Amino acid sequence: MADSKEWSEEKELSDGKDSTSQVDDLPGGNGEGSSAPKTEATVSDTEQTSPPAQEIISKPAPPPNGGYGWVITLCSATINAHTWGLNSSYGVFLAHYLRTNTFPGATTLDYAFVGSLSISCAMFISPVATTCTRYFGSHTTLFIGVILETTSLIGASFVKEIWQLFLSQGVCFGLGMGFLFIGSIPIVPQWFTTKRSLAAGVSAAGSGIGGLVYSLATGAMIDSIGLPWAFRVLGIITFVVNSICSALMRDRNKIIGSSLLAFDTNILVRLEYILLGLWGWFSMLGYVVLIFSLANYANAIGLNSSQAALISALFNLGQFLGRPPIGYFSDTVGRINMAMATTFVCGFFALVIWIFAKSYGVLIFYAIIGGTCAGTFWTCIAPVTAEIVGLRHVPSGLNLMWLTIGLPVTFSEPIALEIVDGTHSYLGTQLWTGFMYIAGSVCLLFLRGWKLGELEEVAKMRHENVEDLENVEAESPLRALKAGRKTMLKHMWKWRKV
Repeated sequence: MADSKEWSEEKELSDGKDSTSQVDDLPGGNGEGSSAPKTEATVSDTEQTSPPAQEIISKPAPPPNGGYGWVITLCSATINAHTWGLNSSYGVFLAHYLRTNTFPGATTLDYAFVGSLSISCAMFISPVATTCTRYFGSHTTLFIGVILETTSLIGASFVKEIWQLFLSQGVCFGLGMGFLFIGSIPIVPQWFTTKRSLAAGVSAAGSGIGGLVYSLATGAMIDSIGLPWAFRVLGIITFVVNSICSALMRDRNKIIGSSLLAFDTNILVRLEYILLGLWGWFSMLGYVVLIFSLANYANAIGLNSSQAALISALFNLGQFLGRPPIGYFSDTVGRINMAMATTFVCGFFALVIWIFAKSYGVLIFYAIIGGTCAGTFWTCIAPVTAEIVGLRHVPSGLNLMWLTIGLPVTFSEPIALEIVDGTHSYLGTQLWTGFMYIAGSVCLLFLRGWKLGELEEVAKMRHENVEDLENVEAESPLRALKAGRKTMLKHMWKWRKV
């Protein structure tokens, strides 16, 4: 009995090393039809010569860690440029609407909700998009997004009342952006191992360069050809570019056995995943304020529309410049470590720079340097999710994350503008933004404590040193997960690459 128990524990440990194995979920850690050996010698012979058939079948081919993966990364970056990047230019639209009173009778809060609706609809549609990918494949999901986004922009060119703008530039654009985003973001991590965070950073940088280009182009088009034709030109461009990129995308869902469940409650109730969700919640309460309010803040301190558009563009330039290095150094110093540090730095910049940015030059400086770390969440969320739930469950983990951040992205900008209207000052909004980012970094501090505890337990089970472990980004044994939760406070201040 002692030998059988020892073999069972060793078998559970062996299964924990395989990121896709389900064997550890079975009693005793044995595959179907297996029986516990009676001696250690028998265990050794069995492990070396006759690995369980289920373990062989479930083991995926290793990611290429490059090759066509870089084509996937560039296509994902381009899709981000023509979804999130284009959406970032709403700050220019918002400044134009407020300055010209484009829709008489519409309030500041109405205009704020248009931009927020586009992001929240993209998040709330995630269960439908994930289910669509599960049954019809990634290409179907992506092309539904292409059609919806194009329809929204062409439709917005004909609006006459604010409620029509809600439906077109708000709801319909958000749904299209959601299908494109949900359909593309889980694919990039599937093609990489050691370069996963770098690839995620390059992919996320697309929204920065898209925001830069479209912030400048949108302001220029509105001034030269008018608002309706600006929408139509944007619609045509996004249709062509997104269609080409969607056709080139290739997922590896079948190869790695991706879990494409819309609601995986087993993930949702885990403490470490709740901390991850809180990081996303607080980050979005700050991030959406920055991407939508900087242009209007520029007008508030006396800058003209061209200068305001440039501020929005430079903020997106900062995102473009900052996201690839964040991804690169995440692979070097640890994905959770990097996410925590840059999230805190973004809040710090809002408190010590944005509050005192009363001139054009200082605001330019803040737009660029603040932009470098403002989008940390989008750069790190996929790799960090892989660290928490395992690569096979990344689609489900991300799907739940999009639902989690749906409320903060809906109400963050309205809250910010209500603070401004109530206090007749941007100070409250600036404080709000800074403290939200800092709160998010604190959640990651606790999360890294859990990860360190998990790694120490895995090292103990394998009879290895923690320093010799490869980073565990898989479905670790339940014993290791529980140990991480119990020792979270003990390990959160220790330094190690996680």
